Amino acid sequence: MLRSDGRSSGQMRPLRLVPHFTKHATGSVLIEVGETKLICTVTAEDGVPSFLRNSQPPQGWLTAEYSMLPGSSGQRIRRERGASLSGRTQEIQRLIGRALRGIIDLNRCPDLTFTIDCDVIQADGGTRTAAITGGYVALKIAVDRLLRSGRLRQNPLNDAVAAVSVGIKRGELLVDLNYEEDSSADLDMNVVMTQSGKILEIQGTAERAAFRKEDVMNIIDAASEVLPAVFDLQHAAADGQTVES
Repeated sequence: MLRSDGRSSGQMRPLRLVPHFTKHATGSVLIEVGETKLICTVTAEDGVPSFLRNSQPPQGWLTAEYSMLPGSSGQRIRRERGASLSGRTQEIQRLIGRALRGIIDLNRCPDLTFTIDCDVIQADGGTRTAAITGGYVALKIAVDRLLRSGRLRQNPLNDAVAAVSVGIKRGELLVDLNYEEDSSADLDMNVVMTQSGKILEIQGTAERAAFRKEDVMNIIDAASEVLPAVFDLQHAAADGQTVES
């Protein structure tokens, strides 16, 4: 199937990463996946949430916040604040946090909290997977900076993480869905994987009919084929290069 943007079924959208995109954050990156664009920043602050105080052994914490800015879609999105967060926003924040906590040893950064902020400035599908992919780059930049300054004594990152959406539309498997494809797919899954090939999370929903076990395996295989190139771009961006596929 030739897709509306000219891609083949197994082809990702162009990916661009601009590291050190903001001045004050401990780590930051602009990530562009096709027409979807996010700014991901990481702030490292002393202290941990109350439920971790006095924990033995001492450990740090990592949390994430996600927001779609008012001009990021066709209609103005109202800013969400505090208790007004939508269920979708809370779900995505938790997904980003789980994905990044899956590749960091929090015992190696005691009494330190990493906050990952992912702000969507333009949305065209795949914002949560882009947030995970960009969030890792910003986190790696932040960790490297803290290691150089001596604030961290050991590298807490034990792997890299990236994510991609894979869907099925009219029986054909499509990688990295844009909004048009996502809104009309029969099945849409978000696959979160580590560079070592392990799965951190799979989110999937059948829109029209139940799916088969074979569909899930095919989706995982498709994600496994495209993500190695993403990991290469992530590492180059974390080293300070602006990269694009």
